[in-house]
Amino acid sequence: MCSSLPFAVLTHKQQVCSLYKRALRNLEAWYDRRHIYRYQAVLLRKRFDDSRCIKDLRKAQDLLKCGERELFEKRHYQPKKFQYSPGGAAFEREVIPPDWVLDFWHPLEKSQYPEYFDRREQRKKEYTEVWKKRYQDTENESGGS
Repeated sequence: MCSSLPFAVLTHKQQVCSLYKRALRNLEAWYDRRHIYRYQAVLLRKRFDDSRCIKDLRKAQDLLKCGERELFEKRHYQPKKFQYSPGGAAFEREVIPPDWVLDFWHPLEKSQYPEYFDRREQRKKEYTEVWKKRYQDTENESGGS
């Protein structure tokens, strides 16, 4: 399953807000001096505010397309990315082990946390019973083994 597929159609307002945010991030990548970045951000905001009161949706859609094209043409060659975001330096660096790894612990390791492993075994039994109630009956009805 591809997670980049949109689940819903975005409204015009959402598209404009997304364009504005991406344009600000692009400015942030181009200008490393805070005062220059803020000046450019104010100019960008003014451009968005000037076209805010347009009631004709066709003109608004044309402006949105022009903005998307301009952002594409002026995008930074090496955009900044947050460290834990996809493409960032620390993305998926720390691997979280799955729960089944605990089943392979040595008994001496398990004895250091007796309450946790007792509760874990109890929950595994409860889960197995719930699974059998839910799915074992459907296997018998469908003619499975």
